[in-house]
Amino acid sequence: MYTFLRASTLCTRRSTRLWLGPQLKNVQSGYSAQVRLGRHNTATFKRLLGTVKTDSASPSPSTTSTESLSLPPTTWVDRLPPKIRPYLYLTRIDKPIGTLLLFYPCAWSITMASYALQTPISAPLTYLGLFGTGALIMRGAGCTINDMWDRNLDKSVERTKERPLARGDITPIQAFGFLGVQLTAGLGILLQLNWYSILLGASSLSVVTIYPFMKRVTYWPQAVLGLAFNWGALLGWSAVANSVNWSVALPLYAGGIAWTLVYDSIYAHQDKNDDKTVGIRSTALLFGDHSRAILSTLSVSSLSLITYAGYLNGHGSLFYAGVGFAAAQLARILVRTDFDSRPSCWSGFVGCGWAGFWVWMGALADFLFLGTGFW
Repeated sequence: MYTFLRASTLCTRRSTRLWLGPQLKNVQSGYSAQVRLGRHNTATFKRLLGTVKTDSASPSPSTTSTESLSLPPTTWVDRLPPKIRPYLYLTRIDKPIGTLLLFYPCAWSITMASYALQTPISAPLTYLGLFGTGALIMRGAGCTINDMWDRNLDKSVERTKERPLARGDITPIQAFGFLGVQLTAGLGILLQLNWYSILLGASSLSVVTIYPFMKRVTYWPQAVLGLAFNWGALLGWSAVANSVNWSVALPLYAGGIAWTLVYDSIYAHQDKNDDKTVGIRSTALLFGDHSRAILSTLSVSSLSLITYAGYLNGHGSLFYAGVGFAAAQLARILVRTDFDSRPSCWSGFVGCGWAGFWVWMGALADFLFLGTGFW
């Protein structure tokens, strides 16, 4: 009986190796290809690893190397068809904070213009919907342009080396075709506006296009990003009013640019060590150890300019209360953020978005309760 059991065990192990060996070989040699396909089949990969772990008490070298592989993080995008995943990751649709940061200046301007003109509530609701959709589309287009510029640099930066273009999920030609689809969709939104706004909106595309190049020539690419990301502070006003009240919109626009310098400098601190190596410039490197003091000054400048715009627009106490909440949020971020910690910088970057939200809530409350006579 003992001889029979031992022979049976040896036979089972030999059969397992014959079946599992090619599977492990495929996993090891094909892992990078699997990642290129957009993080496919992670469940299958985990099952294979589980099989390896139970095969023997003392793992072989091939088992050890397979177990040491780190699986990429998963998001809701991974549940979608494999062919479209790289394009969605290219747009950063799984990280909505970028869309919100682009949308908030639009929302400020639309709401403040509606307050100034005493429009029916249907007007800001319509434009907020259009600009929200436009922000989602054009933020994605901006990411595509950025990654086309930076695909070679991204390979050398720890945080960005898994982006679809950097790791070869899609080709530059495919990305260019996808960009055409994105810009066409963005144009469809823009054409819903008046002609003044169409021309004003189209003129922003040049700023969006040159931003990635500025990382190579100046330590102030965040300022160029601010010019692009806050264009909605001008465009939102023109959409509502068919023109721009420059005396109000320009301080609002400038305040938004200063706000962008704050949040994107915090964002850039995530990559400052890699940026030094590959030659990317940023305000994070420029400000260095003085970042907290400089970003505090920029925060005060941002909120002062936004407050001034509200004053010129005749806003009431609810607007200033919103600015006050925004100030408290930025102060909290600047006190708590560790500029040498990637997780802390990411948290601070996302937290800065709430400052934009509170400014909008103040303007919206003023419109709803003061502008419409309910307060």
